[in-house]
Amino acid sequence: MLLSGAVLVMGALFCVPAALATIGEQRARLPPPATCEDPVEGVWKSHQYVPFLGYWMIFQLEVRRVPGTKNALRGTISNETWLGSPADEEPGECAGNEHWLVSFDGQGSIQGSKIFFGGVGAWRLDRVICAHGPGGYNLDNFSGEIDPDLQEFQSVNNDGGLAVNVPTVFRRIRCFDADSPPHVEVTPPPFQPSRNKGCSCR
Repeated sequence: MLLSGAVLVMGALFCVPAALATIGEQRARLPPPATCEDPVEGVWKSHQYVPFLGYWMIFQLEVRRVPGTKNALRGTISNETWLGSPADEEPGECAGNEHWLVSFDGQGSIQGSKIFFGGVGAWRLDRVICAHGPGGYNLDNFSGEIDPDLQEFQSVNNDGGLAVNVPTVFRRIRCFDADSPPHVEVTPPPFQPSRNKGCSCR
C-alpha cells in the first residue's frame, strides 16, 4: 500500500481504524465472476475505498501456478489508486488530485482453499495519470480463503506499514484458459480449374 510523504506523517500519529468499507459494498463494485478450470489461476480484482487514507484502490492479481510444484503460486500485482471522497468510486478529472498505477511481482501458495499471495522484489511506477506518484510503496500481502461458489476470496492486506489486516474482497474476473481462442481446423474447398480450354467472345 502507498506511502507518500503526507501519509507517513499521518501514520506516525494515528492508528489504523477498523471501520472500513463493508464486504457487501466492495462486492457490489466488482464485475461478474468467471468460473475457471483451475481453482486458483486467473485474474482476481478488488475495488475499495480506504477512508483513513482518503484513497480509492483497485488491485488486480494475476495468479498462476508454478510448474512442477503442487502449491506454489506466482504472478503480478497491480494497484490503481486515486485520491477522492467516498463518492468518487471512479476516477474523475484530475483537478490536482493524485491518480497513478503501480505493479510488482507476486508469489504465494494455495493450501486447500486457503490462499496467500504477496509482493516480492521492487515495485514499479507504471503510470502517473494525475499530479504525482507515491513517494514510496510497501508491497501488499493478501491472505484469505477462496469460496468456489462465489469465485471470491475475502482477504486481509498487510504491508508492513499502514495496512494492518485491511479487509479486501477479491473476485475472479478472467480465466487464463480463455485468453487464447480455441484452435479450429478449417479445410478450404478444393480448387477446381475451369474445364474451358479457351475463350469465346461474342
